[in-house]
Amino acid sequence: MNSRDVILGRVRRALADTGHDDTPYDQAVERSYLREHGERSVAETVELLAENLADYRALVHRCDADGLPGVIAGLLAEHGSASVVVPPGLDEAWLADTDVTRVADRAETTPHELDRVDSVVTACAVAIAETGTLVLDGGPDQGRRRITLVPDHHICVVRVPDQVVSSVPQGLARLAPERPLTWISGPSATSDIELDRVEGVHGPRTLEVILVGAV
Repeated sequence: MNSRDVILGRVRRALADTGHDDTPYDQAVERSYLREHGERSVAETVELLAENLADYRALVHRCDADGLPGVIAGLLAEHGSASVVVPPGLDEAWLADTDVTRVADRAETTPHELDRVDSVVTACAVAIAETGTLVLDGGPDQGRRRITLVPDHHICVVRVPDQVVSSVPQGLARLAPERPLTWISGPSATSDIELDRVEGVHGPRTLEVILVGAV
């Protein structure tokens, strides 16, 4: 008898007295979880998102749709960026006010090549106010996961209020589980046993979030 037989035998013995009329698994445990903590207006939800993003040391900016190209151009210039990775489905108008060299998101691009790129500009799939989290799902305007993990400077555009939800359960309801989901809460950071914070270890050192739209 091998280990597999031992394990399966234990499983069979554990299930021996389980009747076919037992409560189905998905109904066996009460799951009436809160989908939102408190009641907030749309404006309050957006304010909470901005507050929590800033608490995670993301840099938050606001503008309307017409002002977005100018804000992106200004942030790239302020960062001193000479190149920027661009997802294939990103709205071309977003980069209309900058002449920074654009690098396409290509499958054959190596991590070393991406590491030489100064910035990346993407949209997002959803933004969660209660946790200050941006979720990317690899959509056309977000590109491959690696383009938001290797460059040191990430500019992420959030459409307000359409892409903003209050809670994680509300966010999950908008996401497809088979997609490559990347959850971002602030710039990449870690700390050692003495709590010395180090940024940029496994992602961008600088995260800038632009909230676009009026509430």
